[in-house]
Amino acid sequence: MDTRRLDDTAPAAAGGYTLTGADGRPYRSEVPGRFGGYRRGRIYGRLDCPSALRHLARGNYVRHRVFFADEATAVAAGYRPCAVCLPLRHRAWRDGQSS
Repeated sequence: MDTRRLDDTAPAAAGGYTLTGADGRPYRSEVPGRFGGYRRGRIYGRLDCPSALRHLARGNYVRHRVFFADEATAVAAGYRPCAVCLPLRHRAWRDGQSS
């Protein structure tokens, strides 16, 4: 039986999920993450992001996948919004970087 969740994590034997905190360190949570991220590119996005799902289907970046409880935590950890699934937030981030 497959126990994988929508966020592509399997709960640990004792239950729970591994999320990334604002300090960039992993921690255990009883609640699954609401946003996924790619550690190497420092990008975060929605769990249903078409770009992330394509990469995951090809087996890419599974080892570098992280999860966040919310957007504020992802931003505090130094991740930027995905241009595909969060285009308005990405544009605001990009415009803020150029000033």
